[in-house]
Amino acid sequence: MPRSPLSDDRSQASRSTRIWTGLAVAIGALVLLGALAYLLPALGAPIGPAGVPSHVSTDPTNLPYYALRSLFRMFTALIISLVFAFLYGLAAARSRRLGAVLIPLLDILQSVPVLGFLSATISIWLVLFPGSIMGVEAASIFAIFTSQAWNMAFSFYNSLTSEPADLDEAVRLMRLTRWQRFWKLDVPNSMIPLLWNCMMSMGGGWFFLTASEMISVNNRTLALPGIGSFVEEATAEQDLGKVGLAILTMIVVVLLIDFLLWKPLTAWAEKFRYTSSQSTEPRRSLVLTVIRLSGVKDLLGLVGHPLADMLDRITRPLGRTGARWSRGGGRRRASDLVWWACLALIGLWGLWQLDRMVIHPLGLGEVGHVFQLGLLTFLRVLILMVVCTIVWVPIGALIGMNPRISRYLQPLVQILASFPANFIFPFVTMVFIIWRIDINWGSILLMALGTQWYILFNVIAGASAIPDDLLEMSRSLGQNRWQRWKTLILPALFGSWCTGGITAAGGAWNASIVSEVVSYGKTELTARGLGAYIAQVTATGDTPRIILGVAVMSIFVVLADRFFWSPLQSLSQRRYSLT
Repeated sequence: MPRSPLSDDRSQASRSTRIWTGLAVAIGALVLLGALAYLLPALGAPIGPAGVPSHVSTDPTNLPYYALRSLFRMFTALIISLVFAFLYGLAAARSRRLGAVLIPLLDILQSVPVLGFLSATISIWLVLFPGSIMGVEAASIFAIFTSQAWNMAFSFYNSLTSEPADLDEAVRLMRLTRWQRFWKLDVPNSMIPLLWNCMMSMGGGWFFLTASEMISVNNRTLALPGIGSFVEEATAEQDLGKVGLAILTMIVVVLLIDFLLWKPLTAWAEKFRYTSSQSTEPRRSLVLTVIRLSGVKDLLGLVGHPLADMLDRITRPLGRTGARWSRGGGRRRASDLVWWACLALIGLWGLWQLDRMVIHPLGLGEVGHVFQLGLLTFLRVLILMVVCTIVWVPIGALIGMNPRISRYLQPLVQILASFPANFIFPFVTMVFIIWRIDINWGSILLMALGTQWYILFNVIAGASAIPDDLLEMSRSLGQNRWQRWKTLILPALFGSWCTGGITAAGGAWNASIVSEVVSYGKTELTARGLGAYIAQVTATGDTPRIILGVAVMSIFVVLADRFFWSPLQSLSQRRYSLT
């Protein structure tokens, strides 16, 4: 059996190099375990007689500890989001009936504001963990999860629906089990776009960190130690110096995450590119090189291979990926009729509950007012999408297709995307006040600071996945730059842009709750829009109006999905798929 390049690299390294790299990996693992052991006792601490604190200290010496607490919440939510993306994407892609329901529902869920989830679930988490700070921690992690999961699920679903036909046929001929297919084809095929969406999810989590660590619902404020709550307190005190220290801390944290995690993963994921030729400028990572030379892969294999064999045996009852079996047309139509009838009944029941709990108590006048606010926010989202597409598609394509440029720009992109834009809201708000900028227009800029990266990251992922042989063929044909963009690059990026556009639009609706209401000290700027409406009624605990605001937002999202995004996605799968 031929040896892999990995083992060749390690065999050619000196004995001292292997020892030092192994020692470095061992120290890194011990540091990680030590940080977890340091944090875990605080997560289950009992709630004192005074209840959950409503404020946190703004002593700058606490920033390293706050950063660790925030990172723990972020990565816990990211792991949960990844599992959710796998399960949800598989269900939507493998079942035609479920897909018709789950994909529009996913579009709605990603647009529901974080505060909307919190107002409905905070009591549940406090009941599940009575008398412990773990209840508030779980609520915070859940809030971060709701800002991370949706774009990852969209990315995995789109990868499943655009798998190369020859590879799909190969796994069917090989009669792999469904578990084996998942790890041999589904996950590898989705790796590059899913990885970039994981990075984007981290950015989305940072964006809503203040709302997740300083939870204000039902006239109550529950504060957890973290960078987000630190910034919220420092902003309330109008102490821009402390906000600046938090920003510096965030920059250090983001750079470390990029160096220790994202850059090694993007270099490792290059082996999953669907191409017949190797990249002329492969991505490199010092951390990945150290891990490869350390021999930790061989040690993990001693445990991993027997575990994988055991899971293969356990999952055989789930079935094999064999030939497609067609069902009778009459039977299929009858089952479809029953399925849609059940969904119609559920929908009618939901409308009846909405009328009983919301429309009847509030009146049609309030409903019409909220729809007007929703239209204003929709116009802001539309302007944002057009501008971000024009700006970021060419930039994302340049970064994704040129590993040399990506090597230098990826850390910068990571900082910009992972940096919580609402940390600089106090500075921007101060500028709005001094220059007398109307917040109704300024809120578009604030929304863009946190959501434009969905388009950029998906375009980068799409450009990174363009096969090198197609680019080489374009050069061999003597195509000029415009012909290459028209016949290869833009068609290849269309599906990735659709995924980024859907998630960016949903993120923009979500971001409207923190972009249409901003404050600096005692000065508050409020734009007319649905996001401001939901933020205000959530703070006062007005449940009927919270439900009405989220319902109206969901209607706008469903209509946009039905008449715009779904046709575009169908077009991308039908005409612009590379495989």
